[in-house]
Amino acid sequence: MIRTTLASISTLLLLALPAVAADEFIASPALRASVTVTADVVRIGDLIENAGSAALIPVYRSPDLGTTGTLTVGQVLSVLRAKQVIGVTTGDIKEVQVTRLARTLASKDIQNAVTAALERRFGLGEAANITVTFDRSVAEMRLDASNTGALEPVATRYDARSGRFDVAFEIANDSNSAPTKLRFTGTAIETVEVAVLTRDIDRAELLKSSDVSLERRPKAEVTGEPAARDRSIGMQLRRAMRAGTPLRVADIVKPDYVLRDQAVTIIYQVPGLYLTTRGKAIENGAEGDTVSVLNLHSKRTLTGVVTGRGQVTVQGGSQSAPMAPAVEQTSSIKRDDVPPAAALAQSLIQPPASAAQIAQAQIPQVRPSQAPAKSE
Repeated sequence: MIRTTLASISTLLLLALPAVAADEFIASPALRASVTVTADVVRIGDLIENAGSAALIPVYRSPDLGTTGTLTVGQVLSVLRAKQVIGVTTGDIKEVQVTRLARTLASKDIQNAVTAALERRFGLGEAANITVTFDRSVAEMRLDASNTGALEPVATRYDARSGRFDVAFEIANDSNSAPTKLRFTGTAIETVEVAVLTRDIDRAELLKSSDVSLERRPKAEVTGEPAARDRSIGMQLRRAMRAGTPLRVADIVKPDYVLRDQAVTIIYQVPGLYLTTRGKAIENGAEGDTVSVLNLHSKRTLTGVVTGRGQVTVQGGSQSAPMAPAVEQTSSIKRDDVPPAAALAQSLIQPPASAAQIAQAQIPQVRPSQAPAKSE
């Protein structure tokens, strides 16, 4: 009975041996054609699969951050044999590419971080209006891939007189409790977008689209409210200005509809009456300006409002309706039937009386006596 039991156990153990051997079989190490690393060294476990206890042994220095290096199969196998790693299968691999991962900070990212740290502080405005110049050229910056945190400003200094800034940042690091520290210095100024003349412009010229471009200029250079480009086109300058000059709202005016010494149409209009006559402008004026004009018929100087190109309206009485375009007309109203408003209008276009007429009008007329003359 006991012998039978032992024989059965022995048989079971013999049957189980192949399965145990299969479980304990170690797969042969195989070379990788492409490798990515995050550390500053390349280990055996990075280069081959199934490296076993040799996986953590460093064998090469990693390429620079964000770059890729190449190793021939012969170089790799020679290093592995020196570390007692043999029997590595290579297949048809001719070389191994090793890439070191990195976190890339573009220069624009760094600039945005600095302007965000200065925004609405130290008398500066929006970050979008702050222009930064670094003391050292800041191109693309590469950090270890473990630096996954945001750029957090921890110390910010700024001198408003010189525009100098000094900003320190910290970045959280996944592989190290201590954050990575970065520091940038340079100058920062607040700018404004302003319309700038592309050529010399005279006082009488109208601004065209090609005459004005948009540029960013230091805010300190633009005293007053900067002019918008779209609102500058079609306007005139208050004075002649040179190319490159930034435009302010105070520099532009509506275009002159009336020029000095220009022939104009003088309009006199009240309800029920519309008169026009020829005149000459005594001064320049834009639409809506009040100017003086000379009535060429009566030689009188009148004051009116510019209501169109070459058109000046002299107000009389209440005028609520908008001015109609000037059309040369003549009035057929008889002088004896002229109402007060019309009489005033006619006085504007009638030439003044001569001195002799005025003197004659002031001498009383001698009436003949009805009584017969006495004879002596």
